[in-house]
Amino acid sequence: MKTYKLTAFEQTGKLITEETFTASTDEEARDKGRALLEEKDLLNQTHRVVSPAGKLLLFHS
Repeated sequence: MKTYKLTAFEQTGKLITEETFTASTDEEARDKGRALLEEKDLLNQTHRVVSPAGKLLLFHS
């Protein structure tokens, strides 16, 4: 399992949330990240999910 990072920001750049979670693959991490954002009602905020290698898996501005 790899550790991925999810961050979400307000339009001003203020950090709303920063979480880490584990997943087996980048695709699973993208799905988990999207689910976390939906759960927290943050899909419309600026957000990103990044792999341990720094690969951007999910992004919205």
